[in-house]
Amino acid sequence: MKTRVGIIGATGYTGVELLRLLLRHPEVEVTALTSQKYAGVPIDQVFPSLMNHLQVKCEELSVDQISKKTDFVFTAVPHKTAMETVPLFYKGGKRVVDLSADFRFKDAMVYERWYQKHTSADLLPESVYGLPELHREKIRGAKIVGNPGCYPTGALIGLIPLVQREMISLEGIIIDSKSGVSGAGRDVVLGSLFCEVNEGVKAYKIFEHRHLPEIEQELSQQAGKKVPVTFVPHLIPMDRGILTTLYLTLTKKWKTEEVLNTFQEHYQKEPFVRIYPKGKLPNTKEVRGSNYCDIGIKVNEADGRTVIVTAIDNLVKGASGEAVQNMNIMLGFPETMGLEVLPLSP
Repeated sequence: MKTRVGIIGATGYTGVELLRLLLRHPEVEVTALTSQKYAGVPIDQVFPSLMNHLQVKCEELSVDQISKKTDFVFTAVPHKTAMETVPLFYKGGKRVVDLSADFRFKDAMVYERWYQKHTSADLLPESVYGLPELHREKIRGAKIVGNPGCYPTGALIGLIPLVQREMISLEGIIIDSKSGVSGAGRDVVLGSLFCEVNEGVKAYKIFEHRHLPEIEQELSQQAGKKVPVTFVPHLIPMDRGILTTLYLTLTKKWKTEEVLNTFQEHYQKEPFVRIYPKGKLPNTKEVRGSNYCDIGIKVNEADGRTVIVTAIDNLVKGASGEAVQNMNIMLGFPETMGLEVLPLSP
């Protein structure tokens, strides 16, 4: 019997990506979708791309009604809304992957410094940060998984092997990320309008982006001490994708091949991490529509300065694909199930 899945907030970009992936999944059935704006409307009328594949009607959120129809829940709603909803499903025995930031942090004070008052802080010890490449075993038994942000996913996968092995200086880490506009969500926002974004590239929220403490939390846990980073996000005129460039300094004079070997050994069993050979660097086009994180490496062997480049699709590995990957781990399905999608051709 298939696992019945509900999506709370099904009509945003992450919601429709979840549907695109879940409809390929042989072990789940989408049985409930919520949307305030489109309540009563069949989902294939909201997204014609789903025509002839799914006719479930969107409905207003009623935890009791959704719980009757589902075994597993994704919450793809804004911050604050999730912390009001997830506890109700949790208390009803449902396992949840939350795509907001509400359950990514272990310290409620850190969350509140960057977001708002946390009304379900008692559940933070129950939640697991959902980066499979780092916390897979904890995810298996989790009832609540806080799905990582898109920027942290690309940055952390590029940093973890070197931080764990103490191969880089923890001072002066620079994370330069460039994201497509879908990262801003589907709501009509002035800064996301075509004329505001097209023909330009801009940095934004330097030292202020809410994904910064998330990155620092995970790096600090791995290092065993506080790891501050400089994180500079940029908005670029494309639909989807994140290219992250990490500027680092090695603690010894390793060659490019040695650093590459470190990554290849660390990620050799990871189904969604691909390491490029020496001399090659990733492009967001090469991961578009897929759950892959591609990694390229360049070392200045004279002085140890190192550049790591990662590429992900912000809506897949940076959001919905990673959420399905977490669901698979939580439910004991093969981790790649429903995610074996090759990147779209250019």
